[in-house]
Amino acid sequence: MQLIETAPHEFAAHYLFTRYGMEPFFAFDSRIKEGDGSQRGSFEYRGEKWDVSLSYRDSGLAHPGSHLPSGTEFQLESMREFDLHVQSADDPIGERSFHAHIAPRWQGMESENGQEISIPDGVDEGVNIHIQGSNIEFAEYLSLIKSAVESVGISRHYFLRAHEFSTILDAERYVRVHEEDSGSVHARDGPLAQLGHLLENDRSGRRKLVQFDSDERGRDQPGYYHTATLGPKRVREAFPDHELPKEVKHYYAREAVNLDSDRSVAHPKVGVSYQRSFWDEQLGASKADIDKLNEELEETLLSVLSEAGLPVRPGMGTYVEDAYFQPAESDRERNLVELDFTQIKHRQESVVIKHLADGISPTAWDTLEALVTDGGEVSPKDIAEEADRHPGSVRRALDQIPELVEHEYGSVSLRSKYIADLVHDAVREAKEATRRAAEAGAKAMEAAEKGLDETTSTFIAWAAKHDIDLQDREGGPLRLDFGTVDEVRRLLREGYELWTAADMPAERFRMATVRYKQKRDAGYESVDATEVQSYTTEAWRYLR
Repeated sequence: MQLIETAPHEFAAHYLFTRYGMEPFFAFDSRIKEGDGSQRGSFEYRGEKWDVSLSYRDSGLAHPGSHLPSGTEFQLESMREFDLHVQSADDPIGERSFHAHIAPRWQGMESENGQEISIPDGVDEGVNIHIQGSNIEFAEYLSLIKSAVESVGISRHYFLRAHEFSTILDAERYVRVHEEDSGSVHARDGPLAQLGHLLENDRSGRRKLVQFDSDERGRDQPGYYHTATLGPKRVREAFPDHELPKEVKHYYAREAVNLDSDRSVAHPKVGVSYQRSFWDEQLGASKADIDKLNEELEETLLSVLSEAGLPVRPGMGTYVEDAYFQPAESDRERNLVELDFTQIKHRQESVVIKHLADGISPTAWDTLEALVTDGGEVSPKDIAEEADRHPGSVRRALDQIPELVEHEYGSVSLRSKYIADLVHDAVREAKEATRRAAEAGAKAMEAAEKGLDETTSTFIAWAAKHDIDLQDREGGPLRLDFGTVDEVRRLLREGYELWTAADMPAERFRMATVRYKQKRDAGYESVDATEVQSYTTEAWRYLR
C-alpha cells in the first residue's frame, strides 16, 4: 500500500571500526597536527553539498604508554579525541547535520582516574565514532561519514565496514499535522492515551505516559507534549510482529503558541522514536537493522494516525510541509497495522472474567484487593502484612493469577491500567454483593420473626439480594425500584414467581410501579413509571 512518506528526525549511534585497528585514529591525529589544530573540507553527495570541519578535544583517557596491550606502538605524546561536524550547505535552516565524536578503543583502556573502561570481548583495538544527527535518512550516515573523512584527507577505506557491535542509540520518524486535525491523536481517549493506559503496567517504573497541555512558561497549548512509552512486551500486545521499545509522541515547538498558523512550526509533530533504555538488548547498525528500525517506527506511526481518524495518504490540509517533511506518497511498501483497542480490551476483560468466574483463593482475592487499594509499589511482604497472611501463601496466590499481575524484583503490580480498573470494579462488586447478602439474610430473619412464612421471607431476601427498593404500603401501589439493570424482564420473572409462591395477589405485582435504568445505545437512560408499567404488562405476554 502506498502511504504517506514519514521524515527522519533525531538519530544517534555508535559505529565501531576494527579492521585497521588504531590506524584511523592515528590518521586523525596526523591531519589535526598538519592543520594546526583543525581541518576543513566539503563534498557532494547525491547532488547535495556538505561542509565538514575537523577539530580535537582533550581526552579523559589515561595514556597507555609506548605500546598498547596488543603490542601496537603508541607514539602520541598526549591523549586527544576528535570531533567531525558535517552539515548540509544547501539547507537554509541548518538543522540537516550530524556531529561525530571519534575515540580510540583498546583492551585494558582506563580513564585518567584509573577506572577500567569496558571493551567488548573479541575487540583488540579500533576506533569508535559516536554519531548524533537530525533530518538525515538513517541508512545514509555511514556513506556520509566516508565522504566527510575523505574531504579532510583521511582514507575512506578505514570506514568501509562497521563492526557487528555497532549499535543504534536513538532514532525518530515523524509527520507534521495541522493543529486543527491533530487533537484526535492526543485526546484523552485518543491512541496515545489508550496505548499508555491499556498496554503499560500501572505501577511499573518503566511505565511512561506524559500529558502536558501547557508549555514551559505555563501558556495553554493543548497537546503540547504528550507521550506514551512502551517496552518490548507491551509493544507486542498492539503490534505482535514488533520487538523494539518505542515512544509515541505528539509535540509542539517551544514557541509554537506565539506563531501564526501560516508557519509550519506552529503545527505539531506526531512522531515515534526508538527507546533503547526500555530493554536490556541492543539494536545493531547494519542495513538489516536499519530496515527493521524504519519498518517498526513507520508502522507504529501510521497506525496511530489511522486510529486517530487521520488519512494515511497525503490529505488536503491534514499534513503540513516543513523543511524536512513533504507530505507525499512514499515509494516504499509498508503495512498498515490496525490498532484494535477494542480487541485488546476484550482480551484483558476475558482474562479478568476467566479468573473471577473460575474462582480464586481467598489469599489471591486479598492480594487483588491490596493491589487495587494501594497506590504505590507493593511487595508480597506488604500484602501479607496488610491481609494478615503468610508471605509464602501470598507468593503461591500470585502464581495462580499470572495473567492479572506482574511479579518481579520483589514488587507486584496489576498488568495494566485497564485491568486495574476491571479488578477494582470486581472488588467493589464483591463488597457490594457481600453487603446485599448480609442484608438479605437480616431481612429474611426479620420476616421470620414477624411470623411470615418461608416463601414470603424468600421474596424479601430476593429483593434485598438484588438491591431492589421494595415499597408495599397499605392503600398504595406496590413499588419496585431496580436501579440499573441489564435485563429487567428476567428479574421481574423471578420476582413474580416468588411473589405468587408466597400466595400474594398476582394482580398486585402485575400492576406494580416499576422503575429502572437499562443500558441502551445512548447509555443509561431513566424510564418513567408509565412507560415501565406498560412495558412490564407487555413482558408477561412473552412469559405465558
